[in-house]
Amino acid sequence: MSKSAFTDAYTAVTAALRELRLERRVSQVELARRLGRPQQFVSYVESGIRRIDLVEFTVIVRALGGDPKVLFSTLADGIPDD
Repeated sequence: MSKSAFTDAYTAVTAALRELRLERRVSQVELARRLGRPQQFVSYVESGIRRIDLVEFTVIVRALGGDPKVLFSTLADGIPDD
């Protein structure tokens, strides 16, 4: 198994977070404000430079008004078993 930051599955995670942010019409600056982080943090997460863990994933999705369980379940269904 390769490092997860460089797999298609991890790219799907960052893409889903970006898509959710855009659907909610929230700028990177606004999301960063909600998270108490600099805008660069959001940019790094979305570009895959900054890896996030499950706790950070949950906080980000909630900051966007989403349901982390639903989004994670959707993403998990697309991850191959190997």
